[in-house]
Amino acid sequence: MTDLFNLTPAEVARIERKKRTMKNRRGRKNPSNLPDRLARTSAFAPRRQGLITDSNFSQTYVVPGYSVIEVKGRELGSQHRDAIYALFRMKPTTVYEDNPNYRKGTFILPMLPVCETKTTWRALLKAMDKTEHVNNLLTLMTVFQEIQQVSLIIHQGRSLEDMEKILKSRSQSRLADTPGSSEPMITKLSWSGAQLDSEVVVRYGQTVVEMIQKASLVSINAEIQFRLKSDHAKVFWPFIDSQPGHTWIDEERLAQLAGRQLWGEGATAAKRSQFRKECREAFKDMVAAKGLESYREEVTGSGWHKGRRWHYVHALPTQGELELLANKANEIAAKTSGAEADPPTPDAA
Repeated sequence: MTDLFNLTPAEVARIERKKRTMKNRRGRKNPSNLPDRLARTSAFAPRRQGLITDSNFSQTYVVPGYSVIEVKGRELGSQHRDAIYALFRMKPTTVYEDNPNYRKGTFILPMLPVCETKTTWRALLKAMDKTEHVNNLLTLMTVFQEIQQVSLIIHQGRSLEDMEKILKSRSQSRLADTPGSSEPMITKLSWSGAQLDSEVVVRYGQTVVEMIQKASLVSINAEIQFRLKSDHAKVFWPFIDSQPGHTWIDEERLAQLAGRQLWGEGATAAKRSQFRKECREAFKDMVAAKGLESYREEVTGSGWHKGRRWHYVHALPTQGELELLANKANEIAAKTSGAEADPPTPDAA
């Protein structure tokens, strides 16, 4: 039996995170369980066309307090996010392979762990809510190949101090003095054939593997994600759905997620107006996709720097909310019938 008094702070934090996750479940069916930095990032542009494909492309994407990710190789868009999220709807497995650097009598491990997902073309298309037809296989393969071209530098620092240090170092063409790692998200893609039920194997880079192993995962309602039509909604939904205790979000955060600058150099009133229009369309889309029950737009501040705050209500209640509803229902039943109310069950969902 685990001795709760001898756990490390990291283990205690992991247990508490698991408890919060269980309490905040929203009845998701086959969710996408992916590394938090891939859910709360602006590294995927809110568009499918006009992406920069230059192999010299390099850009740092910052969502203060959540992620600092540098993308090298090409720009990523909505189609690349969808492909990654579809993969993480399927539980990856760990296999062991011979270590080519192993030498007998040394401390080098003879076997290396490799994380991969084994699936089929049909399962991938179904996970993305795409038509299960062979005509879609080439498009899907091309998207995965484009992801392979990208190298990610994921900086571990999350505090504002760390982020300022990272950005200052990068602006001076120096490496920031913070932990980090660099590797493609996908290191290998193989398939047994071009039929819908042909096996597909996707192998992940060590950076993604470490995030998976450290349980830095969040759960996203993938059914809603693939139901969304707006590219901006696809950017906002993972952040909103992975923050179950939040009920509002400022437009400044939405702009960070979309890689937009609302104020300062290059920002204009016309650009802010267009972005707010795109935000309204995105929230309407999240309601239409049944991810949100409702939303409202609040004007904040005054004068020249008036901003927006978006309040929203999730369409699916959390497990904790379901328990409260069950308790309330039992109280009402007891008052109306005079009978003793049944205790709520954990499986009230």
